[in-house]
Amino acid sequence: MAADHVDVLIVGAGLSGIGAAVHLGRECPGKTYAVLEARGAIGGTWDLFRYPGIRSDSDMYTLGYSFKPWTDPKAIADGDSIRAYVRQTAREYDVERHIRFHHRALRAEWDSATARWTVHAHRDDTGEDVTLTCGLLFTNSGYYRYDEGYTPRFPGVERYAGTLVHPQHWPGDLDYAGKRVVVIGSGATAVTVVPAMAERAAHVTMLQRSPTYVIALPSRDRFADAARRRLPPKAAYAVARWKNVTLGVANFQLSRRAPGVVKRFLRRAAKGRLPSGYDVDRHFSPRYDPWDQRLCVVPDGDLFAALSAGRASVVTDTIDTFTEHGIRLASGEELPADVVVTATGLNLLALGGMTLTVDGAEVDLASTVAYKGMMLSGVPNFAMTIGYTNASWTLKADLVATYVCRLLRHLDDTGRQIVTPLAPDTDDLEPIIDLKSGYVLRAVDQLPKQGPHAPWRLHQNYPRDVRLMRHGPLTDGVRFDRAGVPATAATTSGGTDA
Repeated sequence: MAADHVDVLIVGAGLSGIGAAVHLGRECPGKTYAVLEARGAIGGTWDLFRYPGIRSDSDMYTLGYSFKPWTDPKAIADGDSIRAYVRQTAREYDVERHIRFHHRALRAEWDSATARWTVHAHRDDTGEDVTLTCGLLFTNSGYYRYDEGYTPRFPGVERYAGTLVHPQHWPGDLDYAGKRVVVIGSGATAVTVVPAMAERAAHVTMLQRSPTYVIALPSRDRFADAARRRLPPKAAYAVARWKNVTLGVANFQLSRRAPGVVKRFLRRAAKGRLPSGYDVDRHFSPRYDPWDQRLCVVPDGDLFAALSAGRASVVTDTIDTFTEHGIRLASGEELPADVVVTATGLNLLALGGMTLTVDGAEVDLASTVAYKGMMLSGVPNFAMTIGYTNASWTLKADLVATYVCRLLRHLDDTGRQIVTPLAPDTDDLEPIIDLKSGYVLRAVDQLPKQGPHAPWRLHQNYPRDVRLMRHGPLTDGVRFDRAGVPATAATTSGGTDA
């Protein structure tokens, strides 16, 4: 039986996958497409995570789509609202009928003779194996494992008699009212879960091995509220979006150029929201510089409020062992716990675990170099979405989708079928994700690389990337071919068009 064929196959029906489908429908209306989604619902991360307090850690004027204004008054939005926004977008732009749920993409094989990908998927609902072909493969599956969060091996955990929970798999029937809770971790998930659980728990302790930078921001954006009162919705959204982009870029650049200044500011800000005499240096002053890891945002300072009210506390120490009734620390102190939440991070998984072959040769992702942060050297007609680490994911996702549409139109206009990035002639390479977070460092050897300069560098700078990806050249660092030219020939040629 012949495989189903579409011009573009999108993998993932989360925030970026739905956005990619909308861009494709708007900017390349003649192209056919399908969306493969391994799970049974739209929303990706925002459908998977259901822990208490789940929310964005970026403002919704930048996490929202460029084409669909965010109209909810909350700038820092809860997970339910974000999930509803993504689903509404899919309905509004007629994406839903293109989604194939429970289709897990396993491997994809490129054939230069036909200029097609053959994608093998498994249907988790029926147990069937499914084959599709496409002209361009566009992955929007994020970069972490959906079926398994990261949990280190804790000594003595097998004798713990309480409830052990990972936020990635939160049980809907967990009752923690009036119970003693310990949350292990200090990242974005931990600082979200702690104040949310503290509203009902007897007490919540955030147990961290080392501190993280935490900053309080208003849950509502007064500037955006004022803009909505004075401007049409789309104009108000655009103004608020660019205001927040500008502030974000300025914050990041200042952090890189004068980290000491930003450190002192963050310390003073935390100190101002905590009780007099609180040990800010121990609990909220990391050893690393700001933006070596993402800053943790707490809307309206809810974490600091919970600490100040005594409903929650922070302990900075290492775990000696779990006991039957809690956790004993290296200091000898024991934390009693009816519930332990392991907010210990993610497991990285590139391309959702899908493997790639090009003309029969398996692609080693770690040996590839990312082109404009969205394509891979030596891999034809392939694009992926990896969002910013210092700003909202969707800002980069919108740019990638727009660039893919530009490429598709260029191929049509020039009568070509294949575009292949050519690896740069340099050994000065680094991992594509430049954070020093644990989940990145644990998998750094599995990731594609980036080069020292454009178009092989992921800038982490939205205004600069707007110029590069919306208005920059399409032919720098790539080769365009007609069907039948082997990928090896394309990637060893010094030309850009053939």
